[in-house]
Amino acid sequence: MNSDSDLQIAGDILEVPHLLQPAREHPETVAEFVGLARSVAADRSQWAHLVEYDATSRWYHRLRTGPGYEVWLLSWVPGQGSGLHDHGRSSGVLTLLEGELTERTENGARTLGAGAQRVFAPGYVHEVVNDSLEPAVSLHVYYPGLTEMPIHSPACSTAERTERAARAAV
Repeated sequence: MNSDSDLQIAGDILEVPHLLQPAREHPETVAEFVGLARSVAADRSQWAHLVEYDATSRWYHRLRTGPGYEVWLLSWVPGQGSGLHDHGRSSGVLTLLEGELTERTENGARTLGAGAQRVFAPGYVHEVVNDSLEPAVSLHVYYPGLTEMPIHSPACSTAERTERAARAAV
C-alpha cells in the first residue's frame, strides 16, 4: 500500500515561491472579470452611496476603469428597460446588486435576483427590464470598454444578429 501524500510527491508549493504566479493588478480572463464584479458587489461601501434614481431615464455612473475595461453602476426604476441591444465588440458581466430585473433574449426571458450574474460575449443580443414594483441596481463590467451599444429591432432576424455579431468580433 502506497502512503505517499500529494505533499510528499509534489512538495510544499510555498517552499518554491518562484513557482507561484504573482497576483495580477487587473483582471484579464472571464473568470477574473466575474471575480471583480463579485468583489465590488460584496463591498457596498464602493457603490451604495453613489446610487441615484431617475424617473425619466436609467441612471448610470462609471465606477472604475482599468487597462481596457470599465465598471458601470446602473439603477432601474420600475418600468425602465434597455431596449433590445448588443454591446458591439465588448464582452461583459452583468451582476444584479439589488432588486430584480428581467433579461429577454430570443430564447425567452429569465428573472435575475440580487446576486445573479450573466456573462456575455461580443454581439450577444438582449433586453434588460425592471418589470418589478421596486427599484433595482446592477453592476456591469465591459471588456474592452463599451464604445457602442447598437439597438436592435424586435423584428431583427437571427441571421441579421449573427451577421452583426460577426462584424463586432472583427
